[in-house]
Amino acid sequence: MLIAPSILAADFSKLGNEIRDITEAGADWIHLDVMDGAFVPNLTFGAPVVQAVRGYTDLPFDVHLMIHQPHRYISDFCKAGADIISFHVEAEDNVAGTLDAIAAGGAKPALAVKPGTPVETVFPYLDKLYMVLVMTVEPGFGGQSYMGDMMSKVVALKEKAPKLLVQIDGGVNLETIVPSAKAGVDICVAGTSVFRAPSPKQMIQDLKKAASR
Repeated sequence: MLIAPSILAADFSKLGNEIRDITEAGADWIHLDVMDGAFVPNLTFGAPVVQAVRGYTDLPFDVHLMIHQPHRYISDFCKAGADIISFHVEAEDNVAGTLDAIAAGGAKPALAVKPGTPVETVFPYLDKLYMVLVMTVEPGFGGQSYMGDMMSKVVALKEKAPKLLVQIDGGVNLETIVPSAKAGVDICVAGTSVFRAPSPKQMIQDLKKAASR
């Protein structure tokens, strides 16, 4: 199990140091949630912030675009240092073209699905995908409760494309990571549970241990 702490739960007044600390604590990826205040009811940051903090870690930058018509900004995020870019199948008219633009920009393409979206929506694009992100909360805010019934999507994805990476985002903690691992999840995004822990390093170790049960 890879752990990708979400900087949405970090202290933005010292974001670079937070990323450096979480790297030293044993994170595998850094997850960056980009929200436009329209596709989801929250507003975070854009490509300039991604670029500004890129130098604080060598870990892969896992950029999750929760924005309308993301194709408009793919080049910006690739240039800013994104290694993996996921966008929502619900937010883009030209899904295939956007996936191609991500690959052409040097990043790995991924699709994300909201809880209410059938996972079969991504099946036509599996040959272009590095990863699928299954949301286990409604996208927009951190600290929500994990939706365990989303594991059926993970199982369906693994049956359809066994080598495809599957990521989940939302409500991941020491309890919920256990059924996630059993369903076949490869990467867990963890924000609040890691950044707000007394010891983020210990929490990352404990999450990985729990996932291996």
